[in-house]
Amino acid sequence: MPQQYSAHAREFVEAYAFEDGILAAARGQAREVGLRPVSPSAGAALRMIAAAGGARAVVEIGTGTGVSGLYLLRGMRPDGVLTTIDVEAEHQRLARRMFGEAGFAPSRSRVITGRALDVLPRLADGVYDFVFVDHDVNEYAAAVTAALRLLRAGGVLVLGAALAGGRVAEPTVRDPDTVTLREVVKALRDADEWIPALLPTGDGLPRPVKRG
Repeated sequence: MPQQYSAHAREFVEAYAFEDGILAAARGQAREVGLRPVSPSAGAALRMIAAAGGARAVVEIGTGTGVSGLYLLRGMRPDGVLTTIDVEAEHQRLARRMFGEAGFAPSRSRVITGRALDVLPRLADGVYDFVFVDHDVNEYAAAVTAALRLLRAGGVLVLGAALAGGRVAEPTVRDPDTVTLREVVKALRDADEWIPALLPTGDGLPRPVKRG
């Protein structure tokens, strides 16, 4: 596809995923505190994956101001619970407010403040339908290992921003973060425990499924 058409197609895809006032507010708060949340198209993909799988128990690593959490909650079953983890309590306070303004009862989310690598070992094995990881890329590999334990057979793992703005696909780019992401994406493709897929949505969403 010619480059100009590719850019137009990306713009169309992002605009297609309409965001209401609550999502726009959460996205605005993310910008104010210096965060880059999932794009509208990536958020729509998260919502669709949660809905298609009838997700009831979801783990989110990287709460931010609640953008991705809102998409996940809107795709989950009405009785589902989102467990969301972040080191920034202030960001989580904003996310809680957004969840409430969107009409979700406090019981629909379990907000845990702390390092993911400290919190994840406390979560139960094999009971989660969906794990979404969107935080420090240096912890992605450990998060993938944890997700394999947490997910039920057929559960889905999604990694956010895994193409790093296209740098992962360019082998000459060798900065540490890009190399780390490239290795994680390749390991997921090659691992026997996962059925791999890579969605070219947003900034790239690997979404492997745990084998039974």
